[in-house]
Formats: sequence, C-alpha cells, structure tokens
Amino acid sequence: MTNKKDLSERDICTQFILPAIVKSGWDVEKQIREEVFFTDGRIYVKGQKTARGERKRADFILYLKPNIPIAVVEAKDNNHSVGAGLQQALKYAEILDVPVAFSSNGDGFLMHDRSGFTKIEQELSLESFPSPTELWQMYKKYKKIETPAQEEIASFDYFFDGSGRAPRYYQQIAINRTVEAIAQGQNRILLVMATGTGKTYTAFQIIYRLWKNGRKKRILFLADRNVLIDQTKRNDFKHFKDRMTVIRKKKIDKAFEIYLALYQGLTNYNEDKDAYREFSRDFFDLIIVDECHRGSADADSAWREILTYFSSATQIGLTATPRETKEISNIEYFGEPIYTYTLKQGIEDGFLAPYKVIRVGLNVDLEGWRPEEGKKDKDGHNIEDRIYNTKDFDKTLVIDERTKTVAKKITEYLQKTNPFDKTIVFCVDIEHAERMRQALAIENQDLVLENHKYIMRITGDDDEGKREVDNFINPEERYPVIATTSKLMTTGVDAQTCKLIVLDSNIKSMTEFKQIIGRGTRINEDYDKTYFTIMDFRNATDLFADPAFDGPPLMIKTVKGEEELTDKDIHPEEDQEIIDPETGTMVDFYIGERRYPTTPEIITGGEIISEPRPKVYVAGVDVSILNERIQHLDGSGKLITETLKDYTKKGILQEYRTLEEFLKRWNSSNKEKAIIDELESHGVILDNLLDEVKKDLDIFDLICHIAWDMPALTRRERAEKVRKRNYFTKYGEKARTIIDALLDKYADEGIENIEDLSVLRIEPFNKIGTPAEIVQIFGGRDKYLHVIEELEHELYAAA
Repeated sequence: MTNKKDLSERDICTQFILPAIVKSGWDVEKQIREEVFFTDGRIYVKGQKTARGERKRADFILYLKPNIPIAVVEAKDNNHSVGAGLQQALKYAEILDVPVAFSSNGDGFLMHDRSGFTKIEQELSLESFPSPTELWQMYKKYKKIETPAQEEIASFDYFFDGSGRAPRYYQQIAINRTVEAIAQGQNRILLVMATGTGKTYTAFQIIYRLWKNGRKKRILFLADRNVLIDQTKRNDFKHFKDRMTVIRKKKIDKAFEIYLALYQGLTNYNEDKDAYREFSRDFFDLIIVDECHRGSADADSAWREILTYFSSATQIGLTATPRETKEISNIEYFGEPIYTYTLKQGIEDGFLAPYKVIRVGLNVDLEGWRPEEGKKDKDGHNIEDRIYNTKDFDKTLVIDERTKTVAKKITEYLQKTNPFDKTIVFCVDIEHAERMRQALAIENQDLVLENHKYIMRITGDDDEGKREVDNFINPEERYPVIATTSKLMTTGVDAQTCKLIVLDSNIKSMTEFKQIIGRGTRINEDYDKTYFTIMDFRNATDLFADPAFDGPPLMIKTVKGEEELTDKDIHPEEDQEIIDPETGTMVDFYIGERRYPTTPEIITGGEIISEPRPKVYVAGVDVSILNERIQHLDGSGKLITETLKDYTKKGILQEYRTLEEFLKRWNSSNKEKAIIDELESHGVILDNLLDEVKKDLDIFDLICHIAWDMPALTRRERAEKVRKRNYFTKYGEKARTIIDALLDKYADEGIENIEDLSVLRIEPFNKIGTPAEIVQIFGGRDKYLHVIEELEHELYAAA
C-alpha cells in the first residue's frame, strides 16, 4: 500500500479531499470546480516582449450553483499539517467574497468561518465535511440574507447561452452583491469598475436575473452616446431579442420590457414636452445608468430630472470614475459603491493591459514662446507681445511648426513599431483635431494614397467621422488606423486593439484622464495587443502621480533634443463633453437639444457660444524637442525619480548585501533564471537596463558591474574564453557540435535561453535531431542537464 506521505498534492486532492466533499452531498458536476484559475496573470513588458506572471489558482471552489461561490478549499500534501494551506485559502476567500475557507492535507479539514455562524475555526474529520445546505446557511449569515424572498432572489440562476462564456470573478462579485442588495431592499446602488472590465456584461446579468425571476418587469438602460447604446444592443444585450427596444426620436412604445435610451432621447428641455413623461412615474422598476459620472452625478442636470421622475425604480449607477467634487457627487446620490474593481487590480490580475509612457517636451511648451518684435500672424496682424505656453497653444494661438513636429513624432513612432497599429490622438478641440489630421496625412502620404481612411477625424460634429467609429474599434477592420479627436472618443469606445494614445490636449480632470487611459487598457492577444503606449506632449501624465490615480505606468520616457525615438523608447453634439480647463469639472447647460458650458467665456470642446477671440495662426517658429528624463516603476508600482541604474543597484543590494553573498547564491542555484525571476518579482527588470546600456552583457556581469563596479565581459567574450580552455574535448564530436551551438545561443541571447530544454526545438538544433535524440547523444536527460551545469560553471569560472 502506498504511503500517504509519498503522494503528491494532486493525489491527495483526488484520493482524499474530493471523495470527502462528494460524500457530504456536493454535486461534482454543478457545485465543485477543481484547480480554478481565476486571474489571467499580470502582463510584464520586457523590452519588445511581454510575458504573463503567475495566475491565481484555487484547488477547489464550491458553489451553491454556477457563479454563486460559497467556499474555497486549499490542499497541501501529507507532509504538511492540516492547516498549512489556511492562510492562502483565506486570502482567496477574501478576493472571491466568500465566507468559508478550508485547508486540508488529506487527513481532515481545518475550517475558518468568516460569517460568525459557527466557531471561527475548527478541525473536521474527512467524514464530517459540511453539506451544501450548511455552507449556504453560513453564506446567508455573511451576506445578511434573512427571508425566503431574499434568498429566492439572491440564489436565482445566471444566464447561460451554451457558448461557454462565464463571468470573471470580479464580475460575479459585482452581480451577486447587486442582486443581494436589491433583495434586501436597497434602491440606489453604485458599482465602480475600471474601463475595459465588462460593465455592460455585468449589467446584462444583473438585469437578466432580476427580470427572469419576475422581480423587475420593466427595465431602462440609460446612456449618453449613441455608440454606447448601439454597442450594448448588438453585443451584451442581444439575448433579450424582441423583448428589447431602443427609444429613437423620442417615440415611445410601451409594449416592450427592456428599453435602451439616450438621456437626450428622453428630454426636450421643456417640462410639458419631455418624452419620458409619457411613461407613468412607476412604469420602470429598474434603471441602469451607464457612465453615471457624466451627468447623473450633477443634481442640476437634465439627466438627474429623469432619475428623479422615476424615483420609485431601483437605480444602479455604473462608472469607471465616480465624480466627487464640491458641486457634483455620485456617492451622495447612489450611496457608497457596493463594489469597486480598479484599473490597478485589473492590471495586476492580467485582465487589463499595462502601458508605458513616452513624454515629449517641446521647446515652446517647456520654455514658452514670445513673438519677436514686429512678428505678424498669417493674416498679417501684429501678435500681442507676451509669453505663450501650452495653455494657449491650439486654443488661442496656433503654431504651424508645433503641429507638424507632433505629427512627425507620432509618425516616427508608428514607423518603428507598426504603421497599422490603431492610434487615437486627443486634441484641444475639433479645429485642432482637423489640423492634426491634415499634418498626419502629409507625414503619411503613401499610406493615405493607399486608403484615405488611414487617418480620420472622429469628432461630434462630423457624421462621416462618426460613421467610422465602428470600423475603428473592430479588430478585423484595417481602416481607419489613426483617429484624431477632441472629446468624442474619451469614453465608451471599446477599442480593443488601440496600441498608441497620444495626448496633445491640456487634461486637468482626473475623471477625463482615467477615461482616456481606458481607451487602451483592453487586451486582445489574437491581435498581439498585450500593452499600449501613451505619447504625452502636454505633461498630462503628471496625473499618474496623483493619489486619485491607481494604475501605474510601466515606464515614463522623456525624449530630448532632435533625437529620434530609439527601440528602447518604443518597446519597453449629444456626443460633446465640455470640461472646464481650470477646474477640470464637466459642465452641462442645455438650450433646446444642445448642451453648453455654464461659463460661456471658456471654450474647450469646439462648441462656440459667445463671441470668442478668434485663434491666432503663426508660422516660421523654431520648434524642437528638449530634455530627457526616464521614470520606471518600483516593485510596489510607484514611479521612481532616480536613474534606472541607481534604482537597479539599490534593488540588487537589498537582495544581496555583498558580492560574496551574490556569488554564493549564483553558484548554488541550479538555474540562473531563478535569480533573474527573484529580482523581477521585486521590481528589478534587468532586461530594461540591458536595453539602456546597449551592450551584450551577461546578466551576471551586469549585476556585478552595476552593484559592485566589477569589470564586465560581454556574453561573446565569455563564450570565447570557454572555447579556448578546450574543457569539452572529453565529449564526442556530435556532443561538441551541440555544446558549440549552445555557446553561440548563449552569446546571442543569454543564459536563461540555454537552460530551457525547449531551445532544442529551434535552429540549429532541430537540424541535428529531435530533442529526445539530442538528449540521447549525451546518454539521457539527466546527463544532458549535467552538461548544461558544467557549461554554466565554465562560463562563470573566471568569476
């Protein structure tokens, strides 16, 4: 009989833990999931490549029914104590919002109950694992589900269409908490979920569960842009089929159950004619307010009038960026968020794309521009003598050369990466967006000749441009590639393959900034979109340092002088929103069907109200690029201001206090990659520093040189030293050919690549034989791995 101590963790799960759970009445098909990966693993950007970090994985998650998890079980092999996995189980229980955590080593269970229903911790035998009914009682206590009516709503089924699509863990939490809150009688609910995390899919499941069980019979989904309504109807809400209608042109048909509408489509700004008043006040019993930060937060807005009219309905606000200013508050209206899933969490879980920043400082922006005496504008008028800066550029004063320089730098970046990477350029206003389109067209004449839609202006006033939004966001459509815009594309545009966001607008509002960054955070690995780049011409990315922003960039790079972008820079109407550039707050004021700023002197979104000062156009100004500053992230995700070299040295010395300590660790490690991974887990990415020093140094030499000023050899120099020592003449000719090829591979790519057996599948090894045949030349796998150890020993023998 097999000794229990010899069994692996997986064997313990299969032979002891799973049978004990099933014996207690759990349905193995519907209530038990084994080895559940519930995150995708953070994406790390290393030079030109990206790699996934570890995914979070629970050994068992137990469900009342699909998508209603109630307990987590963590397993250990039998050489551990019964409670050895409990801390990990509790961490996962907290993340997954479940009350009960178990640990087991196959001898029994240690249970921790966060609900207070039973003792906080108790050991249980394999025969006494709790039944589904017992754990559901603990869940109900934890979630304050007290009556049979509340229980019926909280436990109602999710929608399944057979496609295999299921909510991610954070969507499950948002859906379950919302349904449970409504079951308990809460009528104002706020959900805060970062852009790109599937708010409308979450809304669909909430609506479906409440509608299907008859608790909510008529539902209104409100948005403020046609593109949001169209996307919702076509994608996440399509399963409502003929029960759903979109309210168009203020025509009301009361025969449907699910209504999608624009705020503007329900309001005439005249109390006697408002279209929504055709419905009785209690017609809707559930209203979902999409992107609720944009209007419903303001107590004086027309949006709020609709919500007040239907005040008896349950109202759910969805937003990525709740607005909290002295004048405007989401929280005051909806209450504290019942769930928040941030951009930082999304990036850490690997559901959202990380990003890096290239900051471009223009001389006229950083130093200001003062016209020389007698300088005239393009119309021949004298230019007022004062110092102009970024607050003026493209808003009151236009410098032709500045626009051209920005367009040239964008083009240079795309030519070095991929000229067909989807790009959004955010401009000061509609007129600026049109000039930027022209400047980019001139810089990309060959591509525009191929297809005039290569660059399009997509702004609220241009029907031709607005018609191209769907093509821009469709990964399968090649054109348009570059979209210039002012406000229209700041929110709600699901641009899965957008790889470059250009900021040439003065962004002071954190809400707007977060929304703009959200245009790039979606991942689409089928189209090689795993991270994106922000090119900043206006220091808007200073907002990353604001505590209100929580998703840190991977790197911030500032380009100086006339230097070109290097590889290391590149690879490591109803639709108008009007933002006060001084306060950064959104303003809405309505006349007829048009929305205007409450302070007409401030012109931002291209909608002209009072008699503004006309823009002054200037040419013949020397515009160049100045200064350089690189900022990277530390291990905790905060920007560092010191040089990458100094930061790396500090990180290495925190791990290894002396050269002797480092050498001992290096020589005792079976795989040098383990040391590299160890440093990376603390935020020290050596590949990025290698890019900067521009030498083919071995990682070993880089560490010793940076931390202890040791002389550094290149990888090729190390490989040649090994060859000269003739150490491997003891092996046969075929074996020496393979060793020689391994030395070349090391010289080209580094030590981690030769440590991996998969290297034998690529050239030149695949011409010698299969991996199994090559390994056999050395007498088997173990002997081949011994040769790799010998090779590494010889490479570092001099050290």
